[in-house]
Amino acid sequence: MEKAKIQFNVIFRPEPEGGFTVIVPALPGCISYGRNLKEARKMATDAIRGYIASLKKHKEPIPSDEETFIGSIRLPLNKSLVCA
Repeated sequence: MEKAKIQFNVIFRPEPEGGFTVIVPALPGCISYGRNLKEARKMATDAIRGYIASLKKHKEPIPSDEETFIGSIRLPLNKSLVCA
């Protein structure tokens, strides 16, 4: 019998100095970092587990991304969108 699973979308953002910052949108403030994608995924998994443990300890609901997804919107660059 397979264990029940919970899904979280994550954003892997490459950093200029190297490595990846990982953001978990469903868990506000749940952010991690890894020197490469493999480490970033492991660190994010650990951060999510810790976040969920804290939610359980405080008897708060555990959100998930079972029915949400991440997309992107591409806008044309023009003067109103460029930062000065």
